[in-house]
Amino acid sequence: MTSPKADLFAAEEHHKMAAVEDTMFYYIGLHALLEGLLLKRFKSKSLAVLDAGCGTGGFIKRLKGRYSRWTFTGIDFSPVACSLARQRTEATILQGSILDLPFEDHTFDCVVTADVLYHLQEDTLALKEIARVLKPEGILLINLPAHAWLWSYHDDAVAGLRRYNRKGLSLKLRDAGFEIQFCSHWNTLLLPLIYIRRKLLPAPESGSDVKAYSPLVEWLGRKALASEQFVLSLGIALPLGSSVIAVARKRASS
Repeated sequence: MTSPKADLFAAEEHHKMAAVEDTMFYYIGLHALLEGLLLKRFKSKSLAVLDAGCGTGGFIKRLKGRYSRWTFTGIDFSPVACSLARQRTEATILQGSILDLPFEDHTFDCVVTADVLYHLQEDTLALKEIARVLKPEGILLINLPAHAWLWSYHDDAVAGLRRYNRKGLSLKLRDAGFEIQFCSHWNTLLLPLIYIRRKLLPAPESGSDVKAYSPLVEWLGRKALASEQFVLSLGIALPLGSSVIAVARKRASS
């Protein structure tokens, strides 16, 4: 169980996230990247998508109005996040744990989980639970913070537990019953600036880096992430970056 102080801190972070999720360059870049990876594999067919750890609903909000044949469901452990997500999207949003998903086996064509396993002690159990609710040969899109050496005040502020790399994430996915289709770091061009901000400068009083930045920083961030998305769309993996993203297919026998 979490403490009242921890719950209050998490609630503050979720409100900060909801305020900037539609405009901050990181979320715009992340959601565009996830959308592109989805479209590359599913085109325009009917699709049942679960956002596991949906937070304040930004990814579902972005896609729900664009793809009328896709059905979106979100689930998050935080009641505050769920409340904010319900305000921001008309999709079904459930409160619950990714470690015990309230769905039948083989329910979804695709599960998306962005920066969620990073908060969980039992991340392998979460991957196995995701595999359970995916249809045979269903697709998992997963994004996580990368590189243990990049640990900083930001990870403490958002209650992270570990950062990942391509090799470690790939091993966890295979152990959970997935075949890796693509795995890459990203947020590469901004990595030097992120390192300086998080490792060399004093921690900000605001806690995490989730906030609105100046128009110039937002513009530069969007341009940098858009250029990386183009490279990744060609199937070219990047060796470094503050995040790691993977596309994995559930093994038919799992």
